Amino acid sequence: MTRHRIYSMSFASVYPHYIAKAEKKGRTKAEVDEIIRWLTGYSSDELDRQLEKKTSFEDFFSAAPQMNPARSLITGVICGVRVEDIEERLMQEIRYLDKLIDELAKGKAMDKILRR
Repeated sequence: MTRHRIYSMSFASVYPHYIAKAEKKGRTKAEVDEIIRWLTGYSSDELDRQLEKKTSFEDFFSAAPQMNPARSLITGVICGVRVEDIEERLMQEIRYLDKLIDELAKGKAMDKILRR
């Protein structure tokens, strides 16, 4: 099985792109951080430490304190693929995050994004 390049990429190198995408549509860094914390269970301080350490995506998700069980409610298409159909666990976690950031940028309410 081919190892995807994104797995070894630093989460910190992609994080500014998540923020830029959100801010371009009038959303905030705080909302991006809330989404990441909701999905992974990281506290604000833990998230900051992961960013400072330039942790890879693979290590970022494997070290996540508590992946939110409600993430299975995230459905839809990202990069032409239905997130609920992705079989590779790590890729699915990454695409869940991508989907949530897309929903934020499209103006969806935080309660809906966080599946409340």
